[in-house]
Amino acid sequence: MSDLELYSEMTFEDIKHVNEYGQEYWSARELGLVLDYASWQNFSAAIQRAMQACESSGNQVFDHFNDAIKMVNIGSDTAREIPDYKLSRYACYLIVMNGDPRKEVIALGQTYFAVKTRQQELVENYDSLEEDQKRLAIRREMAEHNKSLAEAASMAGVHEGVEHATFQNAGYKGLYGGLTAQDIKDRKGLKKSQNILDHMGSTELAANLFRATQTDEKLRRDKIRGVQAANDTHYRIGRKVRKTIEDIGGTMPENLPTPEKSVKQIEREQEGKKLK
Repeated sequence: MSDLELYSEMTFEDIKHVNEYGQEYWSARELGLVLDYASWQNFSAAIQRAMQACESSGNQVFDHFNDAIKMVNIGSDTAREIPDYKLSRYACYLIVMNGDPRKEVIALGQTYFAVKTRQQELVENYDSLEEDQKRLAIRREMAEHNKSLAEAASMAGVHEGVEHATFQNAGYKGLYGGLTAQDIKDRKGLKKSQNILDHMGSTELAANLFRATQTDEKLRRDKIRGVQAANDTHYRIGRKVRKTIEDIGGTMPENLPTPEKSVKQIEREQEGKKLK
């Protein structure tokens, strides 16, 4: 079995390394194989674009792309050195965002690293948080990004009221296999006045956060104009997130359990504890 075939069976977590200081990193050589690049030269082009994006965003390139050397066996008990990079999670995210869009695995990589990067941005020890704390963190992020998404939609020509509700429904329909916001409320047994997002677990919230952030970015980046074009964009991105969940064997969002407590209840309980 070739290296390309071997690594094609691996996930991003499978190839994660941890150094002696407990810091995670990825080998660019290994990441390229997971992303189905047979040629290091072609993959290097994606790395260079990612470095430019890193620098343009105001980050230090060497903080995320560290030069490294990899030893490879060339036969007869002989090895030679080849250039490599030790990549941060953020670097991996930038690489897949600048990868070949014709590769199906790139879409999976974009979703995986974007969601994980956002979780790390929320709070450094996200993975060690309790479920209620995760829900609170993502819900707060969702509130901020929904404001930004609404602004991007408005710039595209979507007006408040019915048009904005239709735009929001387009995203839900893409992510939830055709279900509207009201359909989701009905499945969760919610009242008309209750906010769907307050009754989602962290996994469901994370999927919706990625849907919102990616739609926001695409509307702005591609300067999309027109109500129908904005709706179509929101639907397609929701559907893409859903397809990725399906590809990795995840549970569809409409089938995830509804938490017993709402985010509002958790917030009230925490405020009560502070007052004691």
